[in-house]
Amino acid sequence: MRIMGLDYGSKTVGVAISDPLGLTAQGIETICRKEENKLRKTLARIEALAQEYQVEEIVLGFPKNMNNTVGDRAEKSLEFKEMLERRTALPVTMWDERLTTVEAERTLIENNVRREDRKKYVDKIAAVFYLAGISGFCLFQTEVRRGYGRSVGVLWKRLHLHLKEKIRQ
Repeated sequence: MRIMGLDYGSKTVGVAISDPLGLTAQGIETICRKEENKLRKTLARIEALAQEYQVEEIVLGFPKNMNNTVGDRAEKSLEFKEMLERRTALPVTMWDERLTTVEAERTLIENNVRREDRKKYVDKIAAVFYLAGISGFCLFQTEVRRGYGRSVGVLWKRLHLHLKEKIRQ
């Protein structure tokens, strides 16, 4: 089952797609628009990508405030979620995205991506991190059910290292 991760911003949407098993994710593209409220072409592109990659679920970043409140940006993400569900007829899961952009930026710095080039990749990488979070969560549940009892930290570290390797390629 392929899952699409979306990092919805005021002028861009980072897009990532999982592999068919839902174990890894790759950044596909960053969709740009000139105005925040001009979403018709953005939604059409997301719908086309969902069909092309045979996506069965969408994970959308939910930018809650650090104190766990829902601010203006999070409200806009909830509105975008409703638009996505109507347009694609796919289930959309909100994923707490706090600090993922910071982590994406840090990963790009660690991999010596030039400052001028980071803006092109940061949204796409953040979307990959959403899918990694979902994959890690699902993988952790599977490990616990199997009785291996690995900690979330060990699994997250494994996924993080895998993502860093993908970025270098």
